[in-house]
Amino acid sequence: MTGVPASAAGGSSSARNAKGVPGAVGVPGALGATGVSGSSVVSGPVGSAVGSTASGAPSLDSGDSGAQGGAKAVRGGKLGAAAVNQASLWNIANILTMIRLLLVPGFVALMLADGGYDPAWRSLAWAAFAVAMITDIFDGHLARTYDLVTDFGKIADPIADKAIMGAALICLSALGDLPWWVTGVILGRELGITLLRFVVIRYGVIPASRGGKVKTLTQGVAVGMYVLALTGPLATLRFWVMAAAVVLTVVTGLDYVRQAIVLRRQGIAEREAASAEAER
Repeated sequence: MTGVPASAAGGSSSARNAKGVPGAVGVPGALGATGVSGSSVVSGPVGSAVGSTASGAPSLDSGDSGAQGGAKAVRGGKLGAAAVNQASLWNIANILTMIRLLLVPGFVALMLADGGYDPAWRSLAWAAFAVAMITDIFDGHLARTYDLVTDFGKIADPIADKAIMGAALICLSALGDLPWWVTGVILGRELGITLLRFVVIRYGVIPASRGGKVKTLTQGVAVGMYVLALTGPLATLRFWVMAAAVVLTVVTGLDYVRQAIVLRRQGIAEREAASAEAER
């Protein structure tokens, strides 16, 4: 028997094994025995193409599922953020502001019940007014302390303040307990300063002064004393408390006007300086 080189014998064996497997293609010099059930794996360029195809499919599937998962995560993130923003509207500070707004019609109904002169109804009206004033103190403090400031709160809080105070003053004047000029001075000042803040907002924000806070407290105490059906020395005392409230209302109003003028002048000067600097 003629000697056959081992490499040739191995090649023939590989070829026979390749032929024995249905659908397998024998490529001389490009086949490697795997030893798994006599099957062969194509190597070289063809094997690379096959291997890349075989391994590429899972990669594409993984990429697609990753992209889909990423898209879902993005969409879920947007929805989650929207849910958080929507939920932030219902924080404790805004809820207190809403309660104060809802107390306004209830206060008016209690104030005018039974002709508006029944001490019992007036006491209930005072309780509603007192709750509104207390919530006014706490909602702003909570919003600033716990970073619960929202656009709704910025708009609704001053509206609620003016609504409850305006309702009380108008009811008292309508019942003849408080002169209309007092109501006009207080409400005119409050509305005027609110409009003034919006006018100068482009130049800056007028901060709340200590005098303004004292004015608000004095107004609340004075109006609350008028809401109650007081007689004797307490009725005299409430007159002087209301007089102090009117004086503080006028003085702090003039101070806000002064601050607005200064703020506007500073804003105009800064803009002119910035324009001159840009032209150089």
